[in-house]
Amino acid sequence: MDAMMTVMLNGAPHPCGAGTSVADVLREIVPAGRRVAVELNGEVLPRAEHATRRLVQGDALEVVQAIGGG
Repeated sequence: MDAMMTVMLNGAPHPCGAGTSVADVLREIVPAGRRVAVELNGEVLPRAEHATRRLVQGDALEVVQAIGGG
């Protein structure tokens, strides 16, 4: 079993396994097909990096859902 760590997710502690990617966390919390914007440690994280960016203890993720309107 992977070692556990804690990251901050939208201001609250979120446990996850060592080596967890941003995409792994998004699969846990975002309904399929929903578009989100992700900030990691205060900087916008491009979607192209979600699968390859590994989280480390203490990282801070902010995830916001894109809402369209007219």
